[in-house]
Amino acid sequence: MAFTTSFMKYANVPSAVISDGVLPIPLWAVTAISLLQTYHLPPIGSTSHKAVVATHDDTITLAGVLVGVERYAWKLALETMAEASKRGTALAAYSGGRFGGLVLVTSMTIRTDMQVQSLTVSASAARRDVLDVSVTMAHVPKPSLLGKLLDVTSMGVGALADGLGS
Repeated sequence: MAFTTSFMKYANVPSAVISDGVLPIPLWAVTAISLLQTYHLPPIGSTSHKAVVATHDDTITLAGVLVGVERYAWKLALETMAEASKRGTALAAYSGGRFGGLVLVTSMTIRTDMQVQSLTVSASAARRDVLDVSVTMAHVPKPSLLGKLLDVTSMGVGALADGLGS
C-alpha cells in the first residue's frame, strides 16, 4: 500500500497570520473569511453627552489550513495562543498592558486586540498533511484614542501591502 501526501503546498505568503506579538502562526489557503459588525443603539432618552465606549462589536471568522510536517506544532501554538488571548499575551506584557489580545493580519483587515472565541481543528484521510482550521475571533479594544489610531494605521498598512502585491 503506497502512502500519498497532500496536494497542498506552502505558498510564499500565508493568507492570514495570527500573532501574539512574538510568534506568528500562518494560516495557508484561507478558504473563507467573514467580518460581522454589530452596532449598538444609544439608550432612549440619553443625553447628548457621550462616554468613550465601544459603539460596535466585531467578530471575524476564518477557515483555513495548517500545512505540512509542522501542522501539529502550529495547532499546539494556536491552542496556546487562544488561551493566552484571554489571560494576556506577550504583546500585553511587552507594552505594559497598553495592547492586549492577538494581532490578526489578513487581506481584508488588520486588527489588534483580538480574542479567540472558538477554535475548530479537523483532519481527514482525503487530505493528508493538512489540518483544517476554523477560528472565530472577537475584536475587544480598550476604549481609547490609541485604538482608533491603530485602526486607521492598519488601513494604511493594508493599502501598502496591496500596492506591494500588485
